[in-house]
Amino acid sequence: MARLKLKKLEEYLQCVDGFEKPKIMLEQYPTPPHIAACMVHHIQAQHDDIEGKFVGDLGCGCGMLSIGATLLGAQLTVGFELDGDAVDIYRNNVQEMELPNVDCVRTDVLQLPGSKWEKTFDTIVMNPPFGTKHNAGMDMRFLEAALRLATGAVYSLHKTSTRAYIQKKSLEWGASGSVVAELRYNIEASYKFHKRQSKDIEVDFWRFDISGKD
Repeated sequence: MARLKLKKLEEYLQCVDGFEKPKIMLEQYPTPPHIAACMVHHIQAQHDDIEGKFVGDLGCGCGMLSIGATLLGAQLTVGFELDGDAVDIYRNNVQEMELPNVDCVRTDVLQLPGSKWEKTFDTIVMNPPFGTKHNAGMDMRFLEAALRLATGAVYSLHKTSTRAYIQKKSLEWGASGSVVAELRYNIEASYKFHKRQSKDIEVDFWRFDISGKD
């Protein structure tokens, strides 16, 4: 597959359908096409962690990151998502874009460690719940699960305010973490409690290297 340029990749991702009725309890914020394109493009261009790799997408939602990884040449991409409505949209997106080698499994991500998926993936990509509202600490639980499923690297978004804590915990879990980019994550007014049209959150894009982990 010819390598897609960033601009073309973002154009493709703008065609991905998002959540019809976002669920507040699951923190269903879509990953914007621009951010998703920049993430997967960086992962491939700088680290060669997508093309020809087995890629997992935890809390995949409607498939933005999964589809981005597939477009950049992942050998196989599997998304994991708890919400059945999101799984349906994910599969419809994949079908409409006629993409091979990509599928979604409906399951609780936190149940994956210790399953057949442990140490199965070369690379994990994810935009986990940020652990706010009713989900305190959820992003760290996702990260801990991801580090058990991957054999090479985990890429994830986390609020900048948690940077020191994430650095400390990832070392405890045997991963070498580094912030590869700082960005402002624009959340559209998906829910009624957002008084303004949109809200920016300062977010770190992390790479966790676990290639040396037992």
